[in-house]
Amino acid sequence: HGLPRIYLSANSGARIGLAEEIRDLFRPCWRDPKDPSQGFEYLYLSPEDYAKLEAREEGKVRSVITESLEVDGEIRHRLLTIVGSADGLGVENLSGSGMIAGETSRAYNDIFTITLVTCRSVGIGAYLVRLGQRSIQNEGQPIILTGAPALNKVLGREVYTSNLQLGGTQIMYKNGVSHLTADNDFMGICKIVRWLSFVPIARGASLLPVSLNMQTDPVDRPIAYEPPSGPSDPRLFLAGADTEAGWLSGFFDRGSFVETLGGWARTVVAGRARLGGIPMGVIAVEARTVENIIPADPANPNSEEQVLQEAGTVWYPNSAYKTAQAIQDFNNGEQLPLIIFANWRGFSGGQRDMFFEVLKYGAYIVDALSKYQQPVFVYIIPNGELRGGAWVVVDPTINPEMMEMYADEKSRGGVLEPEGIVEIKFRKPQMLACMERLDSQVRDLRLSLASPDLSPEQKAAVKRQLDAREKTLLPVYTQIAVQFADLHDRAGRMAAKGVIRKELKWAQSRTYFYYRVKRRLAEEHIRKQMRNVAPNVDRKEQTEIIRGWFLKSDPEADFDQEDGKVAAWFEDSEKDVALCLAAWKTQVDAERIAEQVTEASDDALLAAFQQLSTERRQQLLSKLQ
Repeated sequence: HGLPRIYLSANSGARIGLAEEIRDLFRPCWRDPKDPSQGFEYLYLSPEDYAKLEAREEGKVRSVITESLEVDGEIRHRLLTIVGSADGLGVENLSGSGMIAGETSRAYNDIFTITLVTCRSVGIGAYLVRLGQRSIQNEGQPIILTGAPALNKVLGREVYTSNLQLGGTQIMYKNGVSHLTADNDFMGICKIVRWLSFVPIARGASLLPVSLNMQTDPVDRPIAYEPPSGPSDPRLFLAGADTEAGWLSGFFDRGSFVETLGGWARTVVAGRARLGGIPMGVIAVEARTVENIIPADPANPNSEEQVLQEAGTVWYPNSAYKTAQAIQDFNNGEQLPLIIFANWRGFSGGQRDMFFEVLKYGAYIVDALSKYQQPVFVYIIPNGELRGGAWVVVDPTINPEMMEMYADEKSRGGVLEPEGIVEIKFRKPQMLACMERLDSQVRDLRLSLASPDLSPEQKAAVKRQLDAREKTLLPVYTQIAVQFADLHDRAGRMAAKGVIRKELKWAQSRTYFYYRVKRRLAEEHIRKQMRNVAPNVDRKEQTEIIRGWFLKSDPEADFDQEDGKVAAWFEDSEKDVALCLAAWKTQVDAERIAEQVTEASDDALLAAFQQLSTERRQQLLSKLQ
């Protein structure tokens, strides 16, 4: 039915056991019966004990596999394998655990899955937590593969004092296994309920219409808080900010933003929020420098805690992986429209980060976006920038049917930053040429220097004047060159080149995206029904069909640009849209059947007609008459 799946995790791993009925019967073959300390050669059952097993198991022993030996005139049944009469002693539990793991993995790709770690989760239990992906971990409840006592035995010394050292929230929340933490079961359930409020009621269900009690923040209000230039907290422009001047509203509905994976890869912010009541997945960029703390390993006496500085607006291996993971979560099961507030200068390409697979995790972002099945909006924020490889991995051509890119009028985008472009394409010779073109003193001095009438002493004096003038002006012309390069990075050029859909103003972007998201969701819902009827109809043809239906109700409207009118038509004319869809379905069915009838023989048509029920045949005959 596509309903959400909630897993309350509390287990100690796969069950273990021994065959109790054999433990009370087996005997060892001592190397020296008079001195058991010399060890034994094998285990066996006496004929009497073997007969007992036969009596218990209805004449056929299934709990053991043996071979018969004769030793000193005594028949012995040497134990080769103990199967056990009871089920659930060993590998069958692992096989069952594998089945659960497979089902959990498939469920994540199919429906909404979430886990609450209410007690310790060991071994396969820990894997199930991860396979369900979304997890909430109670404080004091570890997620571990092997318990601390067992590890201490392997290491041969007392290294770990608690399972929490291995899988407590200070480990699992910081490495992205746990999305959220909770103080107790009640708080964990509350967080699950709130998370469920963002997802459709079942797989494939529409997010529209939005309940009135979710529409608490006007969609047409301007955004009061604007992201400043330089380091700042992205949560402020997402959710709003309390300042000395009062409340400054953010992009989303007040109080609706919920961050997840907050302890891991903190240069990227991921979560869920509402826009005019519509739930959306959110990815934003941390513009401040953050610390990534890698704890020391108690099992390695030489290891030390590492504190790594990670600059803002840069993708590192962990933050690139977090971005891809969040996109997958939004797409699989949650089926949320996604908005990415882009502000990346690129990927960190140092030796350490290349070794730790930043290239691989950056490619994961492309993989996740290419498979996204809901609308995706990439918005370069005011005073933000998107450059180089960072642009490439979120470019809308990755998934053109679902992705759209927008840029704020104060944003920038390009291959390199202006300073970098100047170093390559507007170097000192080009600056000096520009200086000669624009500055009369430099131009006159160069003309004088080229005159054949000057003596060597005069030329030297002119050369000194020219060098001094160029040295004085060079810093200013460097700024001019940077400004010239920066003018190539403006949103106007992005729109002119068709790489973004539209240039936006931040204050009005909330209203614009509300109607755009609402229109796209309604439109995609209709497209999905059309695909079910006629999978061979491409997207362009679907668009023209829907456009025709809309223009019948409002011939003067602009179907491509007036999202508010189109969204209102989908909502207010729901019955009319359903009738148009039903009529189109009838037409498609008629064309398909007509094609089949044309190719079929008369005998085949007669046989098909005779297979219909009597009532159905009478209906068709009456319509034909």
